[in-house]
Amino acid sequence: QVQLVESGGGSVQAGGSLRLSCAASAYAYAPLYMAWFRQAPGKEREGVATIDNDAGTTYADSVKGRFTISQDNSKNTLYLQMNSLKPEDTAMYSCAAAYTYWASLSPADYNYWGQGTQVTVSS
Repeated sequence: QVQLVESGGGSVQAGGSLRLSCAASAYAYAPLYMAWFRQAPGKEREGVATIDNDAGTTYADSVKGRFTISQDNSKNTLYLQMNSLKPEDTAMYSCAAAYTYWASLSPADYNYWGQGTQVTVSS
C-alpha cells in the first residue's frame, strides 16, 4: 500500500509558475515509477510526466520544455515544476505510483493515486 498526498496547487496567471509536491509513505518497497497526471473538467485523465528510480523521465508532448518532474528519495517526495503555464494547463493534478517495469503515461498502469491538487491558470 502506498499513500500519496499532493500539495502546491493554486491559481496563477498565464506565463507563471507553480511547483507541485507529492509526499509518499506507507510502502514496503519503493515504487518503480512515479508520475503526474491531470484531468480537466469533461476530459479524460492525461499523463503529464513520469520518472523512474534512476531519474529517467518521460513527458507528454504538451508539456515538454515547460514542466520538469523530479524526486527527492531522501524525503520520499515527488515534484513537478511547471513553468510558462497556459490556460489549457488548468486541471486537477494527481500523482501516482506504479510497480511496472516500463515507463508509462497510461493511468491504467498505475496502482496508487493521491487525491489531487487543483491548478488554475487564467489568461
